[in-house]
Amino acid sequence: MADGPRSTKGKKPEKKGKKRTNKRKLGVWLFFTGAVAIVCGIIGYLLIILNGERILAENQDKFILPEASTIYDANGKEVMKLSQAGGNRENVEFAEIPELMRDAVIATEDRRFEEHSGIDLWSIGRALVKDVVARSAVEGGSTITQQLAKNLFLTQDKTFFRKATEASIAVALEHKKTKDEIITMYLNRIYFGKGAYGIKAAAKYYFNTELKDLKLWQMATLAAIPKAPGNYNPINNPENSLERRAVVLQLMYDQGYITQTEMEEAKAVKYVPVDHPKTSNDQYLTFIDYMVDEAEKVSGLTEEQLRIGGYKIYTTLNTQAQSVMEREFDEDSNFEESVDEQKEQGAMIIVDHRNGEIQAMVGGRDYVNKGLNRVIKQPRQPGSAFKPITVYGPAVESGDWYPWSILQDVKTCYGSYCPTDSNKVKYIGAVSMRQSLKESRNASAVWLLNEMGVKTGLKFAEKMGFELDSSKDRNLAIGLGGLTNGVTVFDMAKAYSAFANEGKSVDPHALIRITDKNDEAVYAYDAPAPEQLMRPETAYYMTDMMQAVTEKGGTGVGARIDRPVAGKTGTTQHGIPGLKTGYNRDAWFAGYTAEWTAVVWMGYDHTDKDHMIKKSSAQSAAMFGEVMRDAIKGVKKGSFAKPADVQEEKPPVGITNFNAVYDEASAMVKLSWSPVEGEGMQYRVFRKEASEQAFTKLLDSLDATGVDDMSVAPGMSYTYYVTAYDPKKDMEGTPSEQLKVDIPEAEITPPDTEEPGEVVPPEEENPLPGDGTEQPGDGTTPPDEGTPGNGETPGNGETPNNGGTPNNGGQPVDPGTGNGGTGDTGTTPGGDGSVPADGQPTDGAGNGTGTGTGGNAGTGNVPATP
Repeated sequence: MADGPRSTKGKKPEKKGKKRTNKRKLGVWLFFTGAVAIVCGIIGYLLIILNGERILAENQDKFILPEASTIYDANGKEVMKLSQAGGNRENVEFAEIPELMRDAVIATEDRRFEEHSGIDLWSIGRALVKDVVARSAVEGGSTITQQLAKNLFLTQDKTFFRKATEASIAVALEHKKTKDEIITMYLNRIYFGKGAYGIKAAAKYYFNTELKDLKLWQMATLAAIPKAPGNYNPINNPENSLERRAVVLQLMYDQGYITQTEMEEAKAVKYVPVDHPKTSNDQYLTFIDYMVDEAEKVSGLTEEQLRIGGYKIYTTLNTQAQSVMEREFDEDSNFEESVDEQKEQGAMIIVDHRNGEIQAMVGGRDYVNKGLNRVIKQPRQPGSAFKPITVYGPAVESGDWYPWSILQDVKTCYGSYCPTDSNKVKYIGAVSMRQSLKESRNASAVWLLNEMGVKTGLKFAEKMGFELDSSKDRNLAIGLGGLTNGVTVFDMAKAYSAFANEGKSVDPHALIRITDKNDEAVYAYDAPAPEQLMRPETAYYMTDMMQAVTEKGGTGVGARIDRPVAGKTGTTQHGIPGLKTGYNRDAWFAGYTAEWTAVVWMGYDHTDKDHMIKKSSAQSAAMFGEVMRDAIKGVKKGSFAKPADVQEEKPPVGITNFNAVYDEASAMVKLSWSPVEGEGMQYRVFRKEASEQAFTKLLDSLDATGVDDMSVAPGMSYTYYVTAYDPKKDMEGTPSEQLKVDIPEAEITPPDTEEPGEVVPPEEENPLPGDGTEQPGDGTTPPDEGTPGNGETPGNGETPNNGGTPNNGGQPVDPGTGNGGTGDTGTTPGGDGSVPADGQPTDGAGNGTGTGTGGNAGTGNVPATP
């Protein structure tokens, strides 16, 4: 059967005509939609351009530098226009800008600058994605043209509306200006930090060179700055600048502007800051710079806006104090003379700890606008100025120690750590905490830290605002200020302000408020609630002890002014092998009156064998005094607050007339002293054998005049001191002077304990009993021996000589009397010895005459032995 057409029964016929119709409709719809989109896009683009051009037309004045902001001091008096504090601008033409400089900026800020028309859609898309993910406007995606638009016309707020307006201005700028004109405007207008506006001013400020002479590494350094001028300029943050420079160079290499060799060489160059001469307009620069940085953080305004936004900025500046401080830092005689061009440097800050207002600040000698502020940017080792933070403060805060508590200033090693006293008279043994702090004794400070525990010292330091390294700083070296990372002058001022402020935290600040051109508030300081960092009693005791530092014999006498001052000196040794001792890296004085706290640091920025300080902390204390004496004039004198429940009782007075002498007859060391007034007073005797490092308590005595030490050994040497102890108050007085006693090598013979004569019955010897009529013996020649009586032996000034010895021969004699010899010159030391420069009394040598009493009468009425 022939094949025929297949049956289509049961199947629906295909509707080919309908499919074609649907496709045509879809095509028409897509075409129409596309056309509408294109038209809308064109209209939108035209609107963007029109909006941008409208803004340009209405704001031609924006191309002119806006009004400078005004600075006011603490009294509301105008001090200066902020732009005068170092702001400078020099415009250049396109041809003056090195091509490689332009390349560096384009590679870093806008690699597609030559291709886009003001906005880079790819970059904007990337930014939008990141903003959506972060649920906030975090990513910029701005072209160089947009950045120029923003700087000329807009605020810094990151909003989508602002970005759209920025884009419209950027597109309008691209229509009005060429690429060369835009990059030139950008490099003339952009802020490079440190008061430098424009590439030409930045090249001069950072490198003291013309644009045409810039090297690749310098160009990369400049190109790195605009992203965050305060963070990436090489003076404020050299490490951040170096890292950012490397990023710029890498981008330039990736985009084919430089070779790998050029990149590596430029990455390796070390930046050395330019020395800027000081001008007559450079008053108050450190304070102004610090205030601007603070304002950026708290107000949300950029430095550029603050400088040229026409704001009124009210500060805490005390022009009298600031001027005095700058005057003293300009005085070369306040510093040691250097062997070369590197000067000894310094930094200082004054804070009113009653309200936290910064009165004055100097960041260094010859400080220039936006220079290195050593108050906040240069951590240094604090030395003994840190003892109140890690030793004495936490000890008193614990409640177990007081200013009168006795410490041990002895040469001791703690494992491999062996602290040494730097005082003229070293290792004086027992010493009160007050004296230990006053004379800045190292051995006793470390001894105390070891007694209470390093953990206690670290916890107190943390409360005072110091973030010490939890592993590297967990050792006894923190007691002498040996830290891993050091501290800043600002840190120390904040901590010492708490001692001065009854133990409460202080928030140092330079800003009071900011208002705009219409006097609308932009920012107002709101003081945080103070935190009680230590007990008020602790702050009081610390203040009491630190006042002694400025008294005679203290290490900080140079800081004394016409009102009470408490404070602490500090030095750090050089640590350079082979270099003579006595030279230091750092010298500090941190102190306060009842009104203000001030901290001074002195030293070299770069220390080596040729750049060390010799005058130690004395010059820092003297600088404190020189500045504070005039700076605080006119400020009403206050007094250090005394807590109501502070312990009023004073410890017993120190022991006087202490004497220690070895008595051969009794084979004992006899100790004596003058009694101390007070009911139930006890006396603590401490002893140290020559081979021992520390004193130990020998005994407690109720005898008010003296005791005997019977536990001495031949050929040994012992040192003693005594303290008075009041058991009712549980308070111990200051130690007596220390006396050394040498025990003779010869064998010590115990005293004769036999009776004078033996009683024998008369009938055995039939002696004639003595009738007692014989003349008394003269103590010179006993009948049985024919030797001189022992009354010839000179007395020792304490024990009367024994008189005549009863006769024990065949014939009893009458009681003999012996005349005692005259005692030798006494051994009791005289009054207080001479006081050396560091205030530690030396052992004075005085003369005393001892008298010996004549021999005791002998008894001659006993029967004689045959």
